[in-house]
Amino acid sequence: MNRQIYLDYNASTPLAPDVVEAMRPFLSMAYGNPSSLHWAGSPARDAVERARSQVASLLCCDATEVIFTSGGTEANNYAIKGAFFSIKNRGAPCHIITSYIEHPAVLEPCRFLQSLGAEVTLLPVDRFGMVDPDEVRRAIRPHTRLISIMHANNEVGTIQPIASIAAIARDHGIPFHTDAAQSAGKISVDVESLSVDLLSIAGHKLYGPKGVGVLFVREGIPLEPLLHGAGHESGRRAGTENILEIVGLGAACELAEDDADCDAVRQLRDDFWERLRDEFGDRVVLNGHPVDRLPNTLNVSFLNHAGYDLLAQLPDIAASTGSACHAGAATISPVLAAMGVTPEVGRGAVRFSLGRMTTGDEINATINLLTRI
Repeated sequence: MNRQIYLDYNASTPLAPDVVEAMRPFLSMAYGNPSSLHWAGSPARDAVERARSQVASLLCCDATEVIFTSGGTEANNYAIKGAFFSIKNRGAPCHIITSYIEHPAVLEPCRFLQSLGAEVTLLPVDRFGMVDPDEVRRAIRPHTRLISIMHANNEVGTIQPIASIAAIARDHGIPFHTDAAQSAGKISVDVESLSVDLLSIAGHKLYGPKGVGVLFVREGIPLEPLLHGAGHESGRRAGTENILEIVGLGAACELAEDDADCDAVRQLRDDFWERLRDEFGDRVVLNGHPVDRLPNTLNVSFLNHAGYDLLAQLPDIAASTGSACHAGAATISPVLAAMGVTPEVGRGAVRFSLGRMTTGDEINATINLLTRI
């Protein structure tokens, strides 16, 4: 059997062994409702609050500012729709600023709100996928209610100048949200250093379980709840807490505070890129910022090839491509298009994203397979 190699950690990560062990007892124990005041509810409530503290420690915020959600998509929807529907802004004009390269979990809620009367400005990016803070400043209007710029791009890994953009937002009294689903566990997500008011993370992107996430909401930021019901999560997110997965997310966040693996992953990623350049020369092109990029992400275009065709010839390599083929015509990803990447270059794009379990032998094997085809 051929060796299977996983290089798609930006899509999803495996559960860390310590996360599995933290979750295991909650398959049979602490089955009570965390909202119940009796003996069965107490252990469940304690588990949720311990996880909340673990998340808060990673984000450098107060535990009361951590709201558990069903994932990054819900967290983004809550931040954006919650700002729109908040009591403070109800009935007033609403303008939202975001960028062309956001994840659909940000862009689609914005498009939905446009149908309800919101105005949305999509900011351009440069050839590296970077938002210019001056573009943010110029886009602000008197009725701008929210700015949402992702921390790091999921396709090319470019890290945005979040602190600089947040300072502009704060100067104008505008809440600032960042989607940190890709950055949490790879680079610092200290909300004080970033100066953000709202921040989203997803469990399955940092070696935790799927189906759980967090929205950090800075104290004093008004948000209308996305889900209405009983008073869970201090009245901010209705629905009985998913104890098992919340415990797993808490354990994953605790592990993420130790970034000892990041340097090793970055070195592997850089070695991978050097090997590709040595092997293919000017037939391979780097997409994204050469320096300000997630330490695990390598998005490259193989010229005169289609990324999906290459991956189809490498069934044992798990990686992603931003291009797609519809009715025989190749289309490149909206992110690469926003960066000004030509269709000829963009159609050859492949995203390799490494993780804690990636080995040098796997990179060598991948290089050999690419060379062979």
